[in-house]
Amino acid sequence: MAEAAVAEINATYESLAELEREFEDVEVEIIRQQYALTKPLYEKRERLVAKIPNFWPLVLEQAPPDIDQYIQPVDSALLLSSLKSFSVSHFEIESGGKGDPRSISIKMEFGENEHFEDTVVEKKFWYRRSKLGHAGLVSEPVPIKWKAGKDLTQGLLDLTVKVWEHDKKEGQANGVGKDKKKTKSKDWTADQKALREKIDTFGLGGVSFFCWFGYRGDYITAEENAIAVEEDKKMRADKNRDGAPESEGAEEDDEDDDEEDPLALEIFPDGDDLAVALSEDLWPSALKYFTQAQEADAISDIDFEDDDEEVNGGEGEDEEDDDEAPPLKKRKA
Repeated sequence: MAEAAVAEINATYESLAELEREFEDVEVEIIRQQYALTKPLYEKRERLVAKIPNFWPLVLEQAPPDIDQYIQPVDSALLLSSLKSFSVSHFEIESGGKGDPRSISIKMEFGENEHFEDTVVEKKFWYRRSKLGHAGLVSEPVPIKWKAGKDLTQGLLDLTVKVWEHDKKEGQANGVGKDKKKTKSKDWTADQKALREKIDTFGLGGVSFFCWFGYRGDYITAEENAIAVEEDKKMRADKNRDGAPESEGAEEDDEDDDEEDPLALEIFPDGDDLAVALSEDLWPSALKYFTQAQEADAISDIDFEDDDEEVNGGEGEDEEDDDEAPPLKKRKA
């Protein structure tokens, strides 16, 4: 009886796991359909807001905490003065593509500024699955052409790009389907060691928002993803047909005691979280944040006028106090 009960419970857990995957399939299809339906509306919105000066800087000024926490004061000065356009696309399903709708591209267009030469900076995130079963957003570092002495990332981004180019070649050399090369810190290249030293020097809590363009995530190639997706489909089809227990997937190799933390060379560990916040909150809710910015500015104007009236109303009562009072400044909401 006990063995039968345990077997029934295990079968129930397996059924629940499969049901969770079916919910995920539906959610992915919803994203696909939603993008197709809303894309013309976002294009119309883009044409309209292009006529409004400083639309996107005002939106960013009202960004929620899960975005604002990554924007340092020096980043804010650049974004508020030079950002011209911001857009999100699901590039793998553009024009009827059959890719994963969770893959996103975030593009930012800038006007002339003192920090870099680029007018467009675009970062892509691919939703991929590894042969070990892990799935999530991965990306590649995006270089920025900084002007001399104006690098807001203090060299972190440039060095990340160099390390990425090396690691990408090493990963491709190992081939698809084979274990990825696990590089221990004692075997790091000079650039990898220099990057780790910079990360230790600057820390991760106060790095520039522009370090986000250096986010990598797990190294999962398109080829590995395709193999993993097909294997997953086959496994689920076999289970549905035979009622066989679902495989737990490949087990990860035991890591050596001195194996380096996979985030050891990541300059922006929360890069995928920020990408999701930008694409699923700031982008669709831009009009709401713009309205909030206008309302905040209107309240600030009223407060300033009230303060000014109080000052003017007291003229003549105490001229000495008026002379000594500091000039009033408009408060920023």
